[in-house]
Amino acid sequence: MDRRSRLRRLAGVGSRFLIIGGISTLIEVGSFNLFVYVFGWDLVVSKVAASLVALVNAYVGNREWTFKDRGRRGRVAEIVLFLIVNLVCTVLGAGIVWLGAVLVQDFTGHEPGPALVNLVNLASIAVIVVVRFLLYHFIVFRPAKDRVQA
Repeated sequence: MDRRSRLRRLAGVGSRFLIIGGISTLIEVGSFNLFVYVFGWDLVVSKVAASLVALVNAYVGNREWTFKDRGRRGRVAEIVLFLIVNLVCTVLGAGIVWLGAVLVQDFTGHEPGPALVNLVNLASIAVIVVVRFLLYHFIVFRPAKDRVQA
């Protein structure tokens, strides 16, 4: 497969990944705000819980649409890899939210309000999107060995 075809295929996979990610992000942000501002949960606990809520949509959407053409290694193995990747991404995202809140508090001298908390949360999601795509693409939903895909 030539370079242009691989890039076109990668752009298609990337676009589908971003659509599923956008829906999952809306679910995560909505859940995060519900947990923090309605239930009064801690920021890090809320981040972890919101990530887990969005995880179900992310797995089904990515398995059945984004990476539907990829070979399957077995549902259990795939789900285990998916959960490990998302555990790593959830911990990284929660760490970014925690660090961002600490930095805002150190810089301003008071706890961040809802706007800054959500800005930090969205920044964490942006970083995680790139990490998650690479891990899904090369590890969780990797191409079948008999085919080369971008």
